[in-house]
Amino acid sequence: MKANIMYEAGDVRVEDVPKPQLEESTDSVLKVVAACICGSDLHPYRHMHADEQGGGEPMGHEVIGRIEEMGSGVTDFKKGDLVVVPFAYGDNTCPYCQEGLQTSCVNGGFMSGCQAEYVRIPQAQGSMFKLPDEIGDDSPLLPSLLTISDVYGTGYHAAVMGGVNENTTVTVVGDGAVGLLAVLSAKKLGARKIILMGRHKERTDLGVEFGATDVVSERGDEGIAKVHELTNGEGTHVVLECVGLMPAYDMSVGVVRPGGVISRVGAPQYEEAGVGFASLFRHNITLTGGPAPTRAYMDELLPDILDGSLNPGRVFDVTMGIDDVPEGYRAMNDREALKVLVKP
Repeated sequence: MKANIMYEAGDVRVEDVPKPQLEESTDSVLKVVAACICGSDLHPYRHMHADEQGGGEPMGHEVIGRIEEMGSGVTDFKKGDLVVVPFAYGDNTCPYCQEGLQTSCVNGGFMSGCQAEYVRIPQAQGSMFKLPDEIGDDSPLLPSLLTISDVYGTGYHAAVMGGVNENTTVTVVGDGAVGLLAVLSAKKLGARKIILMGRHKERTDLGVEFGATDVVSERGDEGIAKVHELTNGEGTHVVLECVGLMPAYDMSVGVVRPGGVISRVGAPQYEEAGVGFASLFRHNITLTGGPAPTRAYMDELLPDILDGSLNPGRVFDVTMGIDDVPEGYRAMNDREALKVLVKP
């Protein structure tokens, strides 16, 4: 089968590799119907060092597929079922999973190898989420359904962890797919003001359609000042940080209101950040977030997609086949594409 393998920064290759097999009784194998390139995939695309042994990393952690094979420990599914899988797999029975924190499952891990024709799903019983039988492989709902694997679930996690409700004002830092769907999520949860910090007009225009009431294109101190200008000098109750870079964190600290919350879902590309007296402690600011347990949100997010109330799949602006995935990485890296949908 064909799969996309990354060897070092800028080097993604389409290769013929063996079709995955069941390795554990809890596994399943899916025929991939839809996958995608994630903004977080761009971190290794920009910075990955070549392995001394010459090996590569199978890429892709978001997938919708049809069940090809199942281990003996996988029940309640049948061959041919269409399922979406969270980017973090888990058994969905351990104490953390039962608390809705599947990203910390004692038997879990993070998906890889989804930018391929077939993919193995560990802990399939707890991870796979069955989609309605009437959804076909060419359904116009597929892009939106794929977003609950990661980017919509992640944006929603940011808003939930931030405590967004009808009484809160919100700043979203970042106009990538997660940032835009954090805007959609804040709107869904009733936020009364949503400021989107982003500088790419075609993206922030979509953010306005998703519910942003204001757009701030300025960065750094200038951007912080603009947010304060829009909030009577107070800042916002909640900041949803959807980038993961240090400048985004610094802006988050600058725009959050005393007593407010910074909810980070952009995978941090740093280890040290201000959390002391001057930055967070003095003003009783809470820092929360983390990798999204998207499996916990799927039942909640599915109905609005099925009835057409929300269309998070609009973040996909380019569709490519398996052979074109390396070009998809380049397009996203060069900001010629917001998010690339992959259809094998």
